[in-house]
Amino acid sequence: MTPDPTGSAGPAVTSVETAVYTVPTDSPEGDGTLAWDSTTLVLVRVRSGGTAGLGYTYGAPATARVVEEELAGVVTGRCVWDVPAANEAMNRAVRNTGRPGLVAGALSAVDIALWDLKARLLDLPLVRLLGAARDSVPVYGSGGFTPYDARRQDAQLRGWVEGQGIPRVKIKIGEAWGRAGPRDLERVARARGSIGDTTELYVDANGAYTRKQAVRLAPRLDAEGVIWFEEPVSSDDLVSLARIRDSVMADVTAGEYGYTLPYFARMLGAGAVDCLQADVTRCGGVTVWLRAAALAEAAGLEVSGHCAPHVHAHVAAAVPNLRHLEWFHDHVRIERLLFTGTLDPGGGSIRPGADGAPGHGLSLRTGSAERYRTG
Repeated sequence: MTPDPTGSAGPAVTSVETAVYTVPTDSPEGDGTLAWDSTTLVLVRVRSGGTAGLGYTYGAPATARVVEEELAGVVTGRCVWDVPAANEAMNRAVRNTGRPGLVAGALSAVDIALWDLKARLLDLPLVRLLGAARDSVPVYGSGGFTPYDARRQDAQLRGWVEGQGIPRVKIKIGEAWGRAGPRDLERVARARGSIGDTTELYVDANGAYTRKQAVRLAPRLDAEGVIWFEEPVSSDDLVSLARIRDSVMADVTAGEYGYTLPYFARMLGAGAVDCLQADVTRCGGVTVWLRAAALAEAAGLEVSGHCAPHVHAHVAAAVPNLRHLEWFHDHVRIERLLFTGTLDPGGGSIRPGADGAPGHGLSLRTGSAERYRTG
């Protein structure tokens, strides 16, 4: 057995591998501040003997080099049981590299893979290893990209609500950095017409508006029953988020760009959000996502998982203050293409671990995934 730097008895990590997959979108996608026609998933495989754990993040291909050059040597040889110790060692190792951004994504993917490996070695679903707080995880359909025409948006929304019974949906607004306000409002009205009066309607501006724009727009959103206003301004502008939160009826939410635990503490301390978002593939993996959820609970708030639904599912089921998980069109499609073991959101929720599969239950579709491999 490879020596264990922690001194703990138990199986050790024997290797760390990466792969990069780039999948074209099924139609042009965009939000208020960005447009894209493909999405890249960086996969990490962590082995202990003949057992492998899988983790991944969405981001630049260079994320794989961070794993290989900065993190693999840190976790190789460590005891598989001690994932928080490995997470802390990785966090310290990247001090001079720079923790936020793609480095945080790399660290997160390794952490997810380590938790998956531990659960597989114990032959437990990850949610059982973490300890379940709920049997099911509510989801909301997320997409409604700004390049969609009326027909495409309507079909997507009806697919979630009428086809899958998901009672909450979200569309993108803030088109052209907030310079297309009339079209934003038109699309919100169309969305309400597609989903009916009883489905919850959310919007996400991706930080495209100014503070005053967001406040002026809010009554028009209220008229369409919008109850979730995500990133009305940049999530780095905590003062403006807090002032908008005090001025509007909808819940103001943010946090997807939280790369460290202190970021979430500052956001909560500023009174900037009504619901904290955290992304397990960016914030530091399962280890740090659980801590972010605990910070939110201490502040009397709920937490929502951002994107990457299949690696969020088990950790989301392990916290008592979960609101829901984002069933993001782009990532759902990619995860179904690349992995077996994906979940069914029918009725508006998923049930991680219900089939008893160990770990997070995902396995790479090696043959079909190869066509998308770019690194």
